[in-house]
Amino acid sequence: MKDPLKMLRQVQQMQGRMEKAQKELETATVESSAGGGAVTVVATGAQKLVSVRIDPDALSDAEMLQDLVVAAVNEALERSKQMAAEKMSALTAGIGLPPGLLG
Repeated sequence: MKDPLKMLRQVQQMQGRMEKAQKELETATVESSAGGGAVTVVATGAQKLVSVRIDPDALSDAEMLQDLVVAAVNEALERSKQMAAEKMSALTAGIGLPPGLLG
């Protein structure tokens, strides 16, 4: 370690960028649907469900509707995780941290 103060400044800058990215992920959204659009779900980059829209035509079959809701929510949360991982990966690219160290 040649310059510990330089490294400390870099870590502090990284922390600031990560905090900013996390705030951005709280408002960024992904959308997913199931059943040809019968159920549409919106989630944030922080893996929080924002909305669920259900086509009234899908209300006639409760069991199918339950399955569609689960499928749409799971896909939205997976997309949300991918978006968060990509954003964090972009922040840590090129600084030589081991994979998975920050999340």
